[in-house]
This record gives sequence, structure tokens and C-alpha cells, in this order.
Amino acid sequence: MDDNALRNIIDILSQIEKDFTVPKNVRIKVKNAYSVLGELDTSVAVRVDKSLQELDDISDDPNVSSYTRTQIWNVVSLLESISE
Repeated sequence: MDDNALRNIIDILSQIEKDFTVPKNVRIKVKNAYSVLGELDTSVAVRVDKSLQELDDISDDPNVSSYTRTQIWNVVSLLESISE
């Protein structure tokens, strides 16, 4: 896994998690998604898959603003490019 790509993904997720305009349940899932990426004892494929599952759950949430949804889609795209 490219360290720069991973840092970029974690930075974006961290920004979303710290944004108090984002619903609390979404911030919790975002935090889970980037926490999973930091689990170095797990394979890259498993970490990416777990993060994608967390983000997929919130990408359809009607309470998420369009800006945040776009950020999440961007992260999903980056994660999918890493897993290929």
C-alpha cells in the first residue's frame, strides 16, 4: 500500500470525523474506517475491505451533506484503486 495514498485517505477521513456538522453516527463510522486502515497486523486487502464496508454504509445516508458525500466517494475511489 502506498504510504502517501494511505496518509491522504486518513487525512480526509480525519477531517470528516472532526466536522461537527456531520451527524454523529456518520462520524463514528468514519472514525472506524480510518482506524481499520491503521491496523498493521492485518493484511492490506482486509483493511481496505473493512474500510469500504464502513464507508458504503454511510454513503447512502440521507443526513449526509452533498459535500461530505463527495468526500466519502473520493475516499472510496482511492481505496478501490489501492485494492486493485
